[in-house]
Amino acid sequence: MGKKILLVALVALLALGVWIYFSPPAAVVAEVRAGRAIKAVPGSVTVQAEYEMQIRSEMGGRILRSSLEKGQHVSEGDILCELDAGDLLLNMERTRAEYETAKQRLAVGSAVELQLATSAENLAEYERLNRAGRYADAELTKRRREHEQVEQRAALEKVNNAQTLSSYETTLRQQQRQLEKMTLRAPFDGVVSQIYARPGDLIGGGAPIATLISTSRIVEAKISEEDFADIRVGQKVSVRFLPYGNGLFNGTVSKILPTADPATQRYVIELAVEIDAARLVPGITGEVTVVVGERDEQTLIPRRALFGSSVYVVRAGRVELRRVQVGYVSLTTVEITKGLSAGEQVIVDSLDQFREGQRVRAAPDGARS
Repeated sequence: MGKKILLVALVALLALGVWIYFSPPAAVVAEVRAGRAIKAVPGSVTVQAEYEMQIRSEMGGRILRSSLEKGQHVSEGDILCELDAGDLLLNMERTRAEYETAKQRLAVGSAVELQLATSAENLAEYERLNRAGRYADAELTKRRREHEQVEQRAALEKVNNAQTLSSYETTLRQQQRQLEKMTLRAPFDGVVSQIYARPGDLIGGGAPIATLISTSRIVEAKISEEDFADIRVGQKVSVRFLPYGNGLFNGTVSKILPTADPATQRYVIELAVEIDAARLVPGITGEVTVVVGERDEQTLIPRRALFGSSVYVVRAGRVELRRVQVGYVSLTTVEITKGLSAGEQVIVDSLDQFREGQRVRAAPDGARS
């Protein structure tokens, strides 16, 4: 009995092996289908920080305090570091004292103003006497000239006093501006990427303190010269970033730059992409297709089914090499204008493993593109 069971098992295994050996291989296929044919222009994508700036100090001095750390996120207006302003504060204190003294001195009054008042009273008396015939015209003319000289001195004194006060006020504003420059603030929201000076360092005017990279990003795409003419602002785009696998992100063309890279003759456009900004890390790359045309079509296939201008069609369990005429091409699909009919099946995976006339088993693609 045991020998019979063993014999049956051996026969079953043998039959299974023969079936596996002679069974045709599986071919992953997708059905030719109707849909929206898209003409898309390809390009390469790079994510860049919108701004990158070296933070420099206009003033020289010793760094007193600094909150800078690599990788630190800062907001516009945040204090990055402060220079020692002790000497400048002493100079400002002295200037304020001199300014207050000058104002107090002017408040006391002017000797020239008193002299002018006296001269005006005397001149009025001389004119009264002249009208009464008791003071000579020549003497009156002389007294008038003397009064004009006193008026000029008084006017010049007013100008000089105003200039003195204005000079103190200007000096204080300049010193206040210098004081503000000794506190370095973030000019925009960003991340600290490099630090060149630490607390205690003595730096000169114009010396770099740190490099700040903005948190805003630019998604830049490069398009070949032959495809650039069809690009327009507002066109739809599909973007694939290499770090995020096969995921596609929608967007639009936001800007077209009118210059080309002289070495590659590729033109630059900027994209507005629907993606979490935190995932747009400067330096990551990818690819884009810009939709420059759309139309309804009956014969669409996955782009990965196409090699050159041919496809493999599975017909009656055998592989048929079929030349086709290609229309619109997008990132994932291809329009076939001649050579295929809706409902036919094309191989979409491991194309190099198949040949004309080979027997295969059609296995539907699990994720139809």
